[in-house]
This record gives sequence, structure tokens and C-alpha cells, in this order.
Amino acid sequence: MSDIKKVVLAYSGGLDTSVILKWIKKHYDCEVVTLTADLGQEEELDGLEEKALRTGASKAFILDLREEFARDFIFPMLRACAVYEGRYLLGTSIARPLIAKAQVDVARAEDAQAIAHGATGKGNDQVRFELTANVLDPRLKVIAPWREWDFRSRSDLIAFAHENGIPVPSDKGPSYSMDRNLMHLSFEGQELEDPWNEPGPDSHLLCVPIEKAPDKPEIVTIDFEKGDPVAVNGQALSPAALIKALNTLGGTHGIGRLDMVENRYVGMKSRGVYETPGCTILHAAHRDLEGICMDREVLHMRDQLIPRYAEMVYYGYWFSPERKALQALMDQAQDRVTGTVRLKLYKGNVVPLGRKSPLSLYNANLATFEEDEVYNQADATGFIRLAGLRLRGLGR
Repeated sequence: MSDIKKVVLAYSGGLDTSVILKWIKKHYDCEVVTLTADLGQEEELDGLEEKALRTGASKAFILDLREEFARDFIFPMLRACAVYEGRYLLGTSIARPLIAKAQVDVARAEDAQAIAHGATGKGNDQVRFELTANVLDPRLKVIAPWREWDFRSRSDLIAFAHENGIPVPSDKGPSYSMDRNLMHLSFEGQELEDPWNEPGPDSHLLCVPIEKAPDKPEIVTIDFEKGDPVAVNGQALSPAALIKALNTLGGTHGIGRLDMVENRYVGMKSRGVYETPGCTILHAAHRDLEGICMDREVLHMRDQLIPRYAEMVYYGYWFSPERKALQALMDQAQDRVTGTVRLKLYKGNVVPLGRKSPLSLYNANLATFEEDEVYNQADATGFIRLAGLRLRGLGR
């Protein structure tokens, strides 16, 4: 690492990355450029550029990537109906490859020799950052301080911060480890480390507690084109603006809360609480619309591949050839998924009320319980006879 003269650090402005900035400068005796990706963190970005420069960064980039995040990362994942372990909508997972991509772009522009991140040696993010860098520019070295330094706790970081004049957010003890972006907000740590404990009240930021949600339901319509949402209540919106609007609607009604114990890629189980209001609504609406638009066999085959696709995202293989190949299949399967879904939002629930599509495969004349002239019910006799042929053989 002696040939490292400049490093691009993925910088959030929190305790960890602030300490890392100063530690890299001292330990590697090199220039540090910070990269903060605006993925919808809102007020968390206030004052970050000034703080980074004051802490020792030679340059501090804050890049607005919200539309790219929604259009090129969240929407492809929604088209694939990706859900990890049947529950998690992958809000943190999908952000990491975009941040790492931005790091690589800045490293090339700044002629840096390395990138750095604040992911711990226990987590998934270190894998996501580094696998992305491996694909996009394998020449870049990676500095992962949590795998290198002697610090072992938040108290160690706070002591280093005080010694080096780094502002510390709070000295009142540990707080949640949180990650926020346009898609979601996650909480880990504190009482959540015991899976039996109920999440505390401070773990509600994007979503109101269900008990405080309005007693009156709200009706919303969402329009889709080829699997992508394009309008809410008839108003066309950009990808990022659409998710933000649904975040507000969903959060107001307590929609999108998830408390689960998941299996990390590195091998341990981890408990997290997630708030994903807007994309929970989109996922429910999208799946509902697929019911009238997708061919049965295409839908069933696609559903078999969802767990594999979700693992690729969760494990950090967004830029892998297998994810790109599978994405092509997922997108082809969405070719007919165009239409409108009407939903009711009420106390944590997303209830589809109706759906319509110009490409609908639903035939009311075939499905009716009333008299029809297009289906001969007697035909089912031969169908069942052939379907049961092998089963009758087993029954002898």
C-alpha cells in the first residue's frame, strides 16, 4: 500500500467515516477525497461538505444520484419482484453497488490509487463495495479500516475523535446503526440485538406506529408501463419523485415496517428493523397487476428465480454477468405488465381493490359462473383423465 497517494472514501459524515478519514490520512500519509452519494438521505446531507473538508479531506464530492438510483437500480429490482428470504425488499443492499460505482468514477477522475469504506468485517456491505470495485476497476486497491485498525468499539472511535478534534454526534452512549436512502431506512443495534426485544419507539421515523395511523383509509392508483411505475393518482412522476411521494403516503399509514432476523452473506444471523413505505406499496401493486398481464408459465418460472435474483443483490453481485443475464429474463417477462392498480392504504396494510390493463389476459367470458358460449365444460373430463393417468397407475 506504500504507493497510495490518493484515496476516495465513501463518506456519510457519521462517527465511523469521520474517524476513518483522519485515520487514513495519518496511517497512510496520503490525500483523501470524500464521496457522498445523495440517494435521498434528506437532512443527513446538511453540512457534510464543510465537515469533510474541516476533518482533512482535500476535496469533498456530494453527487445527486437519486434519479439514477431509482431508475437504474430500484426499478430493475422491482421488475424482478426481488425479496430476500421472502421478506426483505433489499433497500440497503441495492444502494451499495451505486455508491461503489460512484467511488470508482471519482477515483478515475481524480487519479486515485485506492478506495475506502467504513463497512465492518462482520457485515455484508464490505462484500458489496469490494465486489463492485473488482468488476469496474480491479486495479484499485481497497482500504477497509475495520479490518486493519486496533479500534474495537464506539468508545475507541469517540476517544480518537476527541484526540483529533473531530465533532462527535453524541456522547450519550450507543445509538442505532442506521442507513437511509430513497428506498428505506434500516435500524440495527441497541435493544434490537436481542431478538426477543420489541423495537423501541425511536425506531419509527419514516412510518408512524400502526396505532397512530389514520382511522380513515386512503385510496391510491398507480400506473405501470412494462413493469415500471410511471404515475400516482394519474400524475406522471420521475422515478425518484414517485418513490418519494409514495414514501409519504405509505409512512402516514404505517405501511412498510419489517422486523426480521436474516442470514448475512458472511455467515451470521442479524436482526434488523426496516421501514420501506413507498416500495412496499409498489411491490404489492406490481404483483397484483402481474396477475392479469402475465402468462401463467412465464409467471411461475419467474417466481422460481426470484430467490436467486434476490441473493445476487443481497450478496453484492449486482454487476455480475449472471445478474445481468437474469435481469434480461426478468425484463422480458415484464413486457405485458402495463396498466393501473387501485389500492387501499389502511393501518399498515396495502389492499388491492382493482386492476385493469390494455394487455390483460383475463377473459371474463371464460371465467364467468354464468352461462357462456366459449367454454365446453365437458372438455375437462378428458383433461383430468390424462392428467391423472400416472396417479391411477400408482393406486393399483
